[in-house]
Amino acid sequence: MIKVSNLVKTFGATKAVNDISFEVAKGETLALLGTSGCGKTTTLKMLNRLIEPDSGTIEIDGQNILSQSPELLRRSIGYVLQNNGLFPHYTVAENIAIVPNLLKWDKAKIEKRTNELLEKLHLPKEYLNAYPAELSGGQQQRVGLARALVADAPVLLMDEPFGALDNVTRSKIHAEFNVLDELKRKTIIMVTHDVQEAFLLADRVAMMDKGQIVQIGAAKELLFNPANDFVKDFLKEQHLQLELKTIKLSDIWQYLPADGRRINTSQLAANAGVWEALDTFKFYPRENINIINQQTKEVRSVTFDQLMSAYSRFKNQVPHE
Repeated sequence: MIKVSNLVKTFGATKAVNDISFEVAKGETLALLGTSGCGKTTTLKMLNRLIEPDSGTIEIDGQNILSQSPELLRRSIGYVLQNNGLFPHYTVAENIAIVPNLLKWDKAKIEKRTNELLEKLHLPKEYLNAYPAELSGGQQQRVGLARALVADAPVLLMDEPFGALDNVTRSKIHAEFNVLDELKRKTIIMVTHDVQEAFLLADRVAMMDKGQIVQIGAAKELLFNPANDFVKDFLKEQHLQLELKTIKLSDIWQYLPADGRRINTSQLAANAGVWEALDTFKFYPRENINIINQQTKEVRSVTFDQLMSAYSRFKNQVPHE
């Protein structure tokens, strides 16, 4: 869906983006991850021509974006900003309707689509006539997401979309983001400096440093086979937590005992992370938890010690750099 080739952008003597290339498949979420000033936001803004590249090409769905006007391009791409980017003097309804009005949708169609999104994003309809300042940070971010989704564009760009939220609100929206059916049909590029966010929400992560992509791949690739010291050091502080969240119960399934004592306690799906299973043990510290394999319908019941043993055995089998 998105193909970037040899993209370059220079500001004065600084190469903000230095000859990067990558592709994003249809329906995939890619996170651009790195420290401030690494070029990730500049890269994102070139995708909808808020910044024009010095050289290189960007194709979206097979079409060079330079062959169409920036205004038409932006109407076909959803865009979510860190501080939601809502117009303070517009109501929620007016903010959401901006692109549909530009596309000349009729009033009934706008109203139907707006109500549909409010329901999916858990926003009461009475907020339609409210102004952004009357909403909480999490509610404003949901309105910003609704505005980006309303025209059902196939591509969604997100620039530090949850960076201004407190940790509790951010965790809640992350959970909603992962199950929102609207997003499963979209090709998404997300900029973040939060490694936990990147690993949780993205199918692949592109690590950027000094205007270049130093490694691109799934979370497990970056964790267990970092391309260089920069990637290794960037992940080092949170490595254990990232491992526990990235490794799924299905990954360690073969190491879980098949003859565990089955009891009627919490049941987790095998596609949950080891971290989620450990969290469950906080509520059942002396009990087994049941893990169900959705494909085979087999259930395995494990203790805390058995879970950690399976995790350790899996880790010993993973090839490291």
